[in-house]
Parts: sequence; structure tokens; C-alpha cells
Amino acid sequence: MARRSLSLRRSMPRGHSRQRGVVLLIALIVLVAMTLAGLGIIRSIDTGSLVAGNIGFRQAALAGTDAGAEQAIAWLVANRNSLNLDSASAGYYSTRQDNLDITGNRTAGGTDGVDWGGSDPAQPTKAFHVGVLDASGNDLYYIIHRLCFKPGDLNDPGQSCTVTSGTGLGSGQGSPTYDWSGLPTSLQVYYRITVRSNGPKNTVSYAQAIVVI
Repeated sequence: MARRSLSLRRSMPRGHSRQRGVVLLIALIVLVAMTLAGLGIIRSIDTGSLVAGNIGFRQAALAGTDAGAEQAIAWLVANRNSLNLDSASAGYYSTRQDNLDITGNRTAGGTDGVDWGGSDPAQPTKAFHVGVLDASGNDLYYIIHRLCFKPGDLNDPGQSCTVTSGTGLGSGQGSPTYDWSGLPTSLQVYYRITVRSNGPKNTVSYAQAIVVI
């Protein structure tokens, strides 16, 4: 009996040693798995923050285009009597330029694009530089197109413009009741304003507006 108990006492440390080895191996596997999971979470958080930041920059740049459109409209109103011909220095063109590649994504190396503030000096169509809008660095440019087939007056032969007609009402002293009478119909041309905003981190946004002058 004494020999058996001694034999048992000698075999117990070997079993405990094997158990400690298995536990250590499992612990290492769990530690590696937790480390990889932690790295994945950190990476996903960084990617999410980067995407959210880029969306914020894009929205800020797009919001700034309103200021560029307002300045373009102000220029049209101030120069409404001289809109039959191009004014490239002001970013104004009296034709539609239907084949113009405004964003530069359609063709490469051609001359059918827009020079947005020196971005492509080879392009004959030049945009007007409004300036830096705010402290974020959103830089604005615009280009205006009269929606007509060719330069010149609306009544020129072969001319075709997108217009709207309006008839006003006026009162006169032709009768004791001061009745309302129709005024002559006038044609108003549509103008397309394209605004580009260059923001931080190479953010570029475009916006267009159609106005009647």
C-alpha cells in the first residue's frame, strides 16, 4: 500500500504540468485573437473618422458655392445691357457651349474643358476667380453661359435661345376707372451658372443654377 501511494504522488505533478501547458497555449491563442480584434476596431474607427471628415469637407465646399452663384447673378444684373458678346475675363460666354467638358472627366488632353483658375491654362474657356470664401480655405470660381446658339442679339438670323416670355399689367388714364391693360410681351433669356469650390484636402464640388435675367 505504501508503494502505491508513493507512485500516485509521483505521477500527479506530471498531470498538472500538462494542464498548465494546455492552459498557457489557450491563453496565448485568446490573447492573439483579442489583439487582432482590437486592431480591427481601431482601424474601423480611423476609417469612419476619415470618411466623416471627407463628407464634412465636401458639404462645406458645396455650401460655399451659393456665394459664388450670388456673385455671378450680381454680375449679370450689373451688365445686363452687354450680354450679347463673350466676356472671358469675367467668366461669361454668350453661347451654350454644349460640348464643353466642365468637370474635365470626359476627355483628357483636349481643348474642350475649362481652365479653373490656372488648373489647365491650355483651355480657351476661362472661369472667373471669386476668391477664398472662408477660413476653411474654400476657393470659388464660376462660369456663366447664356443659353443661346451663337453670340449676338436675340433677333439675329439663325439665333436660337432658351427664353421665357412675360407680360405685365399696367394702369392708365384712358378711362375714368383706371382699368388695367396689358403691357408688351418681353423675352427673357436663361443663363446657366456653374460654380466650382476647391476646398481643403483636394475637395472639389460643383453646383449649377439656371437664372432668368
